[in-house]
Amino acid sequence: MKTNSLFYHILQNFPSIFFELIGHPPTETSGYEFQSIEFKDTNQRIDGIFIPAKRTRQPIYFVGIQSQFDEDFYYQFFTEIFLYLDQNKSNRDWFAVAIYPRRLIESVVPRPYQWLIESDHIKRFYLDELGLIANQSLGLGMLKLLVEDEAKAQQRAEYLIHQIQQLTFSKEQPNWEELMTTILAYKFPKLGIQELTQMFELNNLRQSKLYQEAKTEGKLETVPLLLELGLSVERIAQELHLDLIEVKEAAKELANQETTLE
Repeated sequence: MKTNSLFYHILQNFPSIFFELIGHPPTETSGYEFQSIEFKDTNQRIDGIFIPAKRTRQPIYFVGIQSQFDEDFYYQFFTEIFLYLDQNKSNRDWFAVAIYPRRLIESVVPRPYQWLIESDHIKRFYLDELGLIANQSLGLGMLKLLVEDEAKAQQRAEYLIHQIQQLTFSKEQPNWEELMTTILAYKFPKLGIQELTQMFELNNLRQSKLYQEAKTEGKLETVPLLLELGLSVERIAQELHLDLIEVKEAAKELANQETTLE
């Protein structure tokens, strides 16, 4: 599973984490809906936007998550924001939030946008710099876990699992457990199901929907090699226990890439 996909899943299903991150009360989530929006007649889209209820005066929040260096990030991010405001003729106040795993991968802010960065409309967060606040919040602790190195990740995961186990009578406990197992699968890709289960004493890893998606994506990455070895898409689907349509799509994507290279 790609890092950005995991980030956006967290924001969509645990919006309170976002509002905690920007210093707002988690209860503020009740007035918002998280969406990804594609613009008409363009190839651009905003991957994350918190849209307030129509009858409220709350501002719009645009979210940009950058997991790797991209020198054009701010050009694209601000272009998408102003396209949205133009197409929707919004008269609301707005704020933009850029989230980075670490400061080192942030690109230089282009001069035309320096004034925005210096205003209170833009906030930038570096997850590896969350510090003590990540120990005081289950949600922010999850974000910090995403960027921890393997040695620290195990210690933080055990701490977060203990916090989840304290939510004995909470309806949210199963959701937190599923998110945790998914993050663990992402952080420890070399470990199998049994190893992860034994290490962290979590029994719902197989049932985690996102974990299954992550494992499927990993299997699909082997399709090109198996095709080169002469296996048919039907045989590959059978051997990897994948849907035949998924394998055909992976083979089609590979063929398109080879055509582009030619």
